[in-house]
Amino acid sequence: MSITPERKSALINEYATKPGDTGSPEVQVAILTDRIKTLTEHFQTNKKDNHSRRGLLAMVAKRRRLLAYLKKKDEGRYKTLIEKLGLRH
Repeated sequence: MSITPERKSALINEYATKPGDTGSPEVQVAILTDRIKTLTEHFQTNKKDNHSRRGLLAMVAKRRRLLAYLKKKDEGRYKTLIEKLGLRH
């Protein structure tokens, strides 16, 4: 249900703002988005898995907070990120 280390490092390399960057909002949102997608697919077959659903809701809330922070700090970076990830608009 979680993402593989290879996939995580690929996401970090793709969304990093500078070399060695693992904690920027862009990287965190990209990793959360990938985890949310895998959990959403999991719920297609496991409709009654409410324990994992709680974790999914927590991830969605955390991603929403990170996106709000990024929008407040630098709207240009926010817009490029949501276009790259295919979120919202």
